[in-house]
Amino acid sequence: MHDKRELETFLRRDAHLHIYEIGDLDDFFWPHTVWFGLIDEVELDGVVLLYLGTDPPSLLALTGDSIAKMRDFLVSIKHLLPTRFYAHLSSGLAEIFAESHKAEAHGLHYKLALTKPAQLESVGTSDVVSLSSNELPELGVLYEAAYPETWFNPRMMETGHYFGLRRDGLLVGVAGIHVFSRRYQVAALGNVATHPDYRGQGVARATCAHLCRVLLSDVDHIGANVKADNVSALACYERLGFERIASYEEWDMRLKV
Repeated sequence: MHDKRELETFLRRDAHLHIYEIGDLDDFFWPHTVWFGLIDEVELDGVVLLYLGTDPPSLLALTGDSIAKMRDFLVSIKHLLPTRFYAHLSSGLAEIFAESHKAEAHGLHYKLALTKPAQLESVGTSDVVSLSSNELPELGVLYEAAYPETWFNPRMMETGHYFGLRRDGLLVGVAGIHVFSRRYQVAALGNVATHPDYRGQGVARATCAHLCRVLLSDVDHIGANVKADNVSALACYERLGFERIASYEEWDMRLKV
């Protein structure tokens, strides 16, 4: 599919579930996307996104409707997918890849949405500072210590939506984004990390609160993906005014040879 307006109309039916996909309609991300659409007679009835801007590519196949319909849709396009991809799948969809792929599970995740932004106002953020590409070496050190598996793409610094907190001159926390689009009014928090020696001190809460306040001047919908067993992260987000709106599974898929 190549019609942004048609895709947006469908995705807006459940904007919180599809924040990533809506954001990827933006010109900043669009060149890295491949879109598949399920047409029911003449109406778009399902969308799957293959995002090529990550290594491996990311497949987003999420639905709040019929799992059976999405399962059939994925079966019909399976032969068009790369030999390896990282998948975000609504529960019950991974089984269609069981015979053809080696599937490594990365657990149940929750999609969160900022539904109570007033709760951000109680968080002190005076020590939070804006980060730029000049801080990339510091960020690299922090991510290596705190979050080595992060999907950080330095290109995202160009959005101007990365914020950090220092203690005694050391960068000990960062909050950034995976997706941001002023045009489509959506953002998804990502690459949030706190140095292990400074956890439990409100670092993530402060950096995320400041980031959300800045984002709210540009977007209507803010979301985040969090692993279901990350109790501390879920508690932090919920204190900031986020709530769980859907669950899904993450998988690393490799074609069997």
